[in-house]
Amino acid sequence: MTPSVPSFRLDGKCALVTGAGRGIGRAIAEAYAASGAEVTLLARSRDEIEAVASDLRAADLRATAVAADITDVAAFDALLADHPPVDVFVNNAGTNRPKPLSEVTEDDFDAVMSLNLRAAVFAAKAVTGQMIAHGRKGSIINMSSQMGHVGAENRTLYCASKWAIEGFTKALAVEIGSYGIRVNTICPTFIETPMTTPFLEEPIFRQSVLSKIKLGRFGQVDDITGAALFLASDASSLMTGSAMILDGGWTAD
Repeated sequence: MTPSVPSFRLDGKCALVTGAGRGIGRAIAEAYAASGAEVTLLARSRDEIEAVASDLRAADLRATAVAADITDVAAFDALLADHPPVDVFVNNAGTNRPKPLSEVTEDDFDAVMSLNLRAAVFAAKAVTGQMIAHGRKGSIINMSSQMGHVGAENRTLYCASKWAIEGFTKALAVEIGSYGIRVNTICPTFIETPMTTPFLEEPIFRQSVLSKIKLGRFGQVDDITGAALFLASDASSLMTGSAMILDGGWTAD
């Protein structure tokens, strides 16, 4: 008997990616479109997402840009009410304000938790509610981090937000598994993106990070798209409540 080969294609699926104007979010949106999905790119930066969507359409792929602030829960709910039912949702928008806890302000806490946790939770609530209402099975992918599994200096807020996302993901997977909706996280190490470049250019910090990555290099956005495609596709149909840790071996010891 010839074994069946799983498909990573997303033909006929509708995907929504937040934080899609640059970095990891943009790369995932492009990979999904190239794999046959109809992709909605969402971010606050209208010019960035319009440019990406335009490039994808020029390549005969299906992409729409929607400028919105994911932290505005009511606005996101309203947007989703007019959006076609989603099959794949990538909860990617995030931020960081690295500093010692002794220097953390209430504004820092509110900024990090508002985007990394509060917005992610309520966006997932809205999307899964829509999926259930329309009887759509599918995949929720919460962008976490290796810092959702370990600790590091100057990362108390960021670690707190990502450890929370890991717990949220497991609980939501338990809660909605019976609807055929899968919920998982992707947990990258330091990926070279516009957000991380200022940190990674500092020589001492750069060497410190590299010393912990067993493969000896920083990640690139293309290192993430394979996992995102796997989790979005039927190839991962039995995976939920889990974390894909793409950390070059950081958390192995």
